[in-house]
Amino acid sequence: MNTTTAEEPESFLAEVCWHYYVNEMTQQDVARLMGVTRLRVNRALQLARAAGVVRIEIDSPFVARLELQAELCRRLGLSEAICAPADPDDHDYHGPVGAALAFWLEKYLREGHSRSIGLSWGQTLKTAIQRLPRLTLENLEIVSMIGGTSQGASFNAFGVASAMADRLGASYSLFSAPIYLSPGTDRAIFLAEGAFQAHLARLQKLDLAVLVAGDVTERSFLVSMGLPSGVKPQDLIDAGAVGDVLGHFLKHDGTEVDHPISRSAIGMDLESLMNVPNRVLAAAGAHKVDIIIAACRRGLAQTLITDDVTARLVLERLG
Repeated sequence: MNTTTAEEPESFLAEVCWHYYVNEMTQQDVARLMGVTRLRVNRALQLARAAGVVRIEIDSPFVARLELQAELCRRLGLSEAICAPADPDDHDYHGPVGAALAFWLEKYLREGHSRSIGLSWGQTLKTAIQRLPRLTLENLEIVSMIGGTSQGASFNAFGVASAMADRLGASYSLFSAPIYLSPGTDRAIFLAEGAFQAHLARLQKLDLAVLVAGDVTERSFLVSMGLPSGVKPQDLIDAGAVGDVLGHFLKHDGTEVDHPISRSAIGMDLESLMNVPNRVLAAAGAHKVDIIIAACRRGLAQTLITDDVTARLVLERLG
């Protein structure tokens, strides 16, 4: 049955909208075709939008999930949250977030905000780098914030920092050390070497820190390949760990676990990280919900980039 708005029958509104939106005719052409004035066509389009006869949908990998984003900011104390669309049935927790991070970084870099970017490591960062455009930023330096491993070179700290520098036409500096010291090694003495001191000085001058988060299962490359000899995932779980940021394992409330591994991590410490003026955390997946919450509770990130599937899980966990 045909319904009527206060001023026009719905059949008229529908025909105007069909010609304008589907047939891509101008308002003047629609008016001529239907034998009405252009003013009446313009008014009909406004009425149709107001009455819900026509809705505009934006299909983009970067479309904002405004309600989720606003709620994440409110609940986690963030300045900004970005939720990339993801497939809930076949959840790829690296692709959408990596793409969103690349989009965020490109905008940030084109606005000329940074001369020094600190970089973590991981598959999400590797995915983001692959989606970045090639730029020439000769005054930009990429600085690794964490030691590396001899395996997984394509997305460990060494591989990721050099790959991003190559993509952006920038220079880079590697933290040429293992992620964790061997048991019994004095961290202060180890880092007293001139090359390490120079790198630590670079970390104090970062404009932006790009972070990821890892859980405490074999899905984490750090857990499967990078833990010190004798340290098992269950040891960390027993100490209250829900995951790590820059090799520092956190409890649910964001405090660092009381475990020897906390004193053997080679990289930027969390207190120094808090002094970096811009900090973005990119992470997604059901297995990372707890560490995302912990990292945000600690205040490690001002911007969270995740996907809508993970965002809903985070909000469910927060109750």
